[in-house]
Amino acid sequence: MVFEAKNNAIPLASKFARLLAVRVTILTLISILMAPSAMLANCQLGLEAASHLDAGFDSLYDLNFNAAQAQFSDWKARYPNDPLGPAAAASAYLFQEFDRLGVLQSGLFRDDQTFHQRKKLTSDPRLKDLFDSELTLSETLAAKQLAKDSASVNALLAMTMANGLRADYAALIERKDGASLSYTKKGRKSAEKLLIVDSGCYDAYLALGVENYLLGIKPAAVRWILKVGGAHTNRDQGLRELELTAERGHFLKPFAKLLLAVAALRRHDGQNAKLLLTDLHCEFPHNLLYEHELARLETERAD
Repeated sequence: MVFEAKNNAIPLASKFARLLAVRVTILTLISILMAPSAMLANCQLGLEAASHLDAGFDSLYDLNFNAAQAQFSDWKARYPNDPLGPAAAASAYLFQEFDRLGVLQSGLFRDDQTFHQRKKLTSDPRLKDLFDSELTLSETLAAKQLAKDSASVNALLAMTMANGLRADYAALIERKDGASLSYTKKGRKSAEKLLIVDSGCYDAYLALGVENYLLGIKPAAVRWILKVGGAHTNRDQGLRELELTAERGHFLKPFAKLLLAVAALRRHDGQNAKLLLTDLHCEFPHNLLYEHELARLETERAD
């Protein structure tokens, strides 16, 4: 019986790993920047008001990539030793590539089968080089800060961002779910340390909400295995945590709203999805993604 159970557990564990990679990757979907924006609003950064980063992320969400990079470049010039500048710049390159390749449409994320059958995309070599260069610089600067101060908010945030962005690129462009999951785990550790250092980072609850929700909608047997491994699998709690970020967050508020809209679409709640997407469309009128998703909802209702 023991050997039979062990043999049965091997394919189950393999299947679980694939499912986990899919769910965790959705977390990054717009990749945005899940980590980039996440904790800047409320964290006690060791710098003056982050107005340039604020404006940069606003431009980024509105698909004005040149303006975003100009603001991030200004930040890097002001604080050349701070890892947040290059991490923000990397997020802009990633989002630009997502926009070019059409990665962010909700149809890719509405069900696991569609996501699992996604194709490997052809990336822009120039953007890939710029993306990798900025992340390498961010990680190097963050490591130096953490060597001096293990509780550096800026460095922990930058490490969270860097791993999240690498996870996004690996999963959504290169279709390397294993690598994506590995980066996600590293980013989560940095995020947990950051929350211990500064509990006022309300946007950081996004990561908790994603874990609880995405793992909480798995089959009961898989949730049991996850719980044994120490994972949080409370779907309703996850939604509450996402709502907290959507209500009290700042930079990551749009991303939290998008995740809630995707969650609503997955449970066929078109009304709430429409409210969230309408709000995003009003805030970022030049980002046609939200307009297209609203049009898709109207078409589905008509059918």
